[in-house]
Amino acid sequence: MFKLSNFADKKRKAGLGFSLMVRWALPALFLLSACAGPQNSSAPADEDYTKYVDPYIGTDYHGHVFLGANVPFGAVQPGPTNYIKGWDWCSGYHYSDSIMTGFSQLHLSGTGIGDLGDVLITPYTGELFFTPGNIKEPLSGYASMYSHDREAAEPGFYEVDLLDYDINVKLTASERVSFHQYTFPENENSRIAINLELGIGWDSPVNTKLIQLNDTTLAGFRHSKGWAEDQELYYAIVVSKPVEKLELHANDKEISGTEAEGRDVAGVLTYNTKNGETINLKVGISPVSHEAALKNIESEIPHWNFAQVQSEAKEKWNKELSKIKIEDSDESVKRTFYTSMYHSFIAPILFNDHDGTYRGTDKKIYKNPGFDNYSVFSLWDTYRANHPLFTIVQPEKVNDMINSMLAIYEHQGKLPVWHLMGNETNCMVGYSAVPVVADAFFKGFNGFDEKLAFESVVATSMNDEFGLDYIKERGYIPADKEKESVSKALEYAISDWAIARFAEKMGDTEKAEYYQKRSKAYEKYFDPETRFMRPIMSDGNFREPFNPFKSVHEVGDFTEGNSWQYTWLVPHDVNGLIELMGGEDAFEAKFDSFFVATGDMGEKASADITGLIGQYAQGNEPSHHAAYMYAYVGSQWKTAEKIRYIMEEFYTDQPDGLIGNEDCGQMSAWYILSSMGFYPVNPSSSVFVLGSPELDKATIDLPEGKTFTMVAHNNSSENIYIQSAQLNGNPLERTYITYDEIMSGGKLEFEMGATPNKEFGTAPEARPIERLPETR
Repeated sequence: MFKLSNFADKKRKAGLGFSLMVRWALPALFLLSACAGPQNSSAPADEDYTKYVDPYIGTDYHGHVFLGANVPFGAVQPGPTNYIKGWDWCSGYHYSDSIMTGFSQLHLSGTGIGDLGDVLITPYTGELFFTPGNIKEPLSGYASMYSHDREAAEPGFYEVDLLDYDINVKLTASERVSFHQYTFPENENSRIAINLELGIGWDSPVNTKLIQLNDTTLAGFRHSKGWAEDQELYYAIVVSKPVEKLELHANDKEISGTEAEGRDVAGVLTYNTKNGETINLKVGISPVSHEAALKNIESEIPHWNFAQVQSEAKEKWNKELSKIKIEDSDESVKRTFYTSMYHSFIAPILFNDHDGTYRGTDKKIYKNPGFDNYSVFSLWDTYRANHPLFTIVQPEKVNDMINSMLAIYEHQGKLPVWHLMGNETNCMVGYSAVPVVADAFFKGFNGFDEKLAFESVVATSMNDEFGLDYIKERGYIPADKEKESVSKALEYAISDWAIARFAEKMGDTEKAEYYQKRSKAYEKYFDPETRFMRPIMSDGNFREPFNPFKSVHEVGDFTEGNSWQYTWLVPHDVNGLIELMGGEDAFEAKFDSFFVATGDMGEKASADITGLIGQYAQGNEPSHHAAYMYAYVGSQWKTAEKIRYIMEEFYTDQPDGLIGNEDCGQMSAWYILSSMGFYPVNPSSSVFVLGSPELDKATIDLPEGKTFTMVAHNNSSENIYIQSAQLNGNPLERTYITYDEIMSGGKLEFEMGATPNKEFGTAPEARPIERLPETR
């Protein structure tokens, strides 16, 4: 087994470890506040999977995860927001911080760019302020200090004490409505600030509005630009106590009356409160209108029972978490696993009103389209594992997600690349919605128009942007004409393989042959002399000089990586890559080097390249499939070795427990699947390659009352190698299983051991193959 000293860049921060029990053993006064309402759902304690979720995992280091209160795939994510001090505050919150500006209604989780943070609401007392302050003078306004020992979080619930004001804050949510509960001290100037100017990261307001509709209702809009170039958010706020005084600020001055509009609108509600008095707020959001936001409140939370909403949120999380029931003697593994499920079910998010109405990418309003519309598609990340996971544990949502993508195609002429709040950001490379749409079709999902789906993948691959014109003309992208040319071409080839298979299923042999040829484009980039993928210039020659370690963020030849990492990005044709390398022995020798090679990436390397094992980077998605590739040359035991190391070292139950950006669920989806012993190397092939199960047992609930159970006998941190396997009681000699086998229900059993069985999976017929389901 590999030793820690053989690997590089674990990058953990010291002194931040703590247990859930310690963190939740809060001071007595805080506990009394936290227990004001029932904290548990109606499910029996032994079925409460939320107790294993620690939302703080990934809030430190570069995890960038959301901390706050939400429901699975919910449109709102109310949570705490710090001053944004840099890249590690992309979600608005970082574990290292101690100053809170307030509680925004929308947050991203795990992204590498910051946005949202809309409608910042903050309770405070004393002198009137319209802003929290600023980074240079952080406590010059209404911002407050807070402490982790006066803070708690669980799925669907968040609580904190604002130390400067002796105010307790609780948050929970439904799908489209945030529910805030503030407990004030005795004070004649107890205030609630509503700030429409401040956002997170790239966000910048364009125009905002706040209007008081009656003594308990305020509403308005926030139009902004940033990562989402043209975001239209409408909101409504209903307070449980009639407004005693409203003061407004806009365009750098105070505004009289009950309405304000401008780039920097802020309002402050003032109350005279008794000690321990509670004021509740319900904040509805809508992409359509503030009237719709108010209807969302009336439809989803028509009462003022905070404990009921919290309990319902917890039940919703339990329903999703219980879809995989695990058994393991290590409690920290349970926390890591169920927190990973929690993270994987935050996005995509609903982007419609309670009645189904939504605003399209074309900015038109669509009523009752017949499906739930979603946004926040981080597809360059999530096509690899999170969407394949959805086809197993979220089958009821897959058709809606595909229909959302097809609607985006109809509105903007191509499938989403990285879609955010109805906006195409074009972030990252490739057209990674293609394998997601194709995979759903291959697996028999039929709640969408298959002809439109086929049309969409073809049209998306045939536009002339981001080097595709060169792909069509030359079969490669010249590095002197297009940045990140190698990464783009390799990602296009992966998707083109899926289009070729789609065309075969649709009976279009001409397109099948065309896209099969395009899927081989990676061959042009392979240099047989160095055996690396290399950038090609307009004259057809490789770029010189060449350094396989070098990485230049955003403007180099590789996207958030280097040639060492991208040389293996051929998940759709591993056997073809093996041939290019010179055969199995040459491939394996080179692949061994991948996990030990060290070199200087340069000063301009991407910060995303983390979790290094040699040059393998678990902290960034292009490497996620790679360790499984040993199985293709009959050395599955080496895959087991690497996969178990990654799970044990790069996934923990601590705040810094993610080695890189969560990326809207992908980092966690990798762990969920890998911990059960299998992973989709080619995300649209329906084949899952065997690794090394960290879990002792996992049972997946499937449609029609079926279950698929994985059992790892004699499993331990030492016994990491598969000695033998059985599927439904029959010997399993091959090193893969299929989607059909999982969804049919059954039992996969591993016999584990401390030394490798080097004969397991060595036969050519036992190795992974590209195999689509029989459904189509």
